[in-house]
Amino acid sequence: MKFELGRCLLRERLLQAGLTAEQLARALRYKPERLSDYMDNKRVMPLKTAISIADTLGCEAKELYELLPDAPVPVKRADV
Repeated sequence: MKFELGRCLLRERLLQAGLTAEQLARALRYKPERLSDYMDNKRVMPLKTAISIADTLGCEAKELYELLPDAPVPVKRADV
């Protein structure tokens, strides 16, 4: 199944982990503004970043975004 990315769930994952964005940024040596851009849906996390963040927070990378199922394209069948 194909998915589209919905809103970023990083803010929620930080709350669950009991961390602030500043603490996460410090741990990963990222600028806090970068994390803020992800949380505000201004930028999409690259896969390597999502994996690093997920590992630090103790979740899966796919838990950092809402996953919205992409509507399937109808398949035209040839008349037999």
